[in-house]
Amino acid sequence: MGFGSYDESEQQQQTGDDDDDVEAVNVHENDHDGQLSFESEASTDELVSQLGSMKDDDNDDE
Repeated sequence: MGFGSYDESEQQQQTGDDDDDVEAVNVHENDHDGQLSFESEASTDELVSQLGSMKDDDNDDE
């Protein structure tokens, strides 16, 4: 086969029969409807400052 040639059998319409054995994925299988809480002695301003520092560190790596 030369450049630009192809096997015509590869170009025929493919059927979806191969997908019949595939099980569906349930993306909601591990959903959690509970609550999450935590306690911290740091103030909101301190946490925001720490977040800003982490973002600055990430920008320094780039």
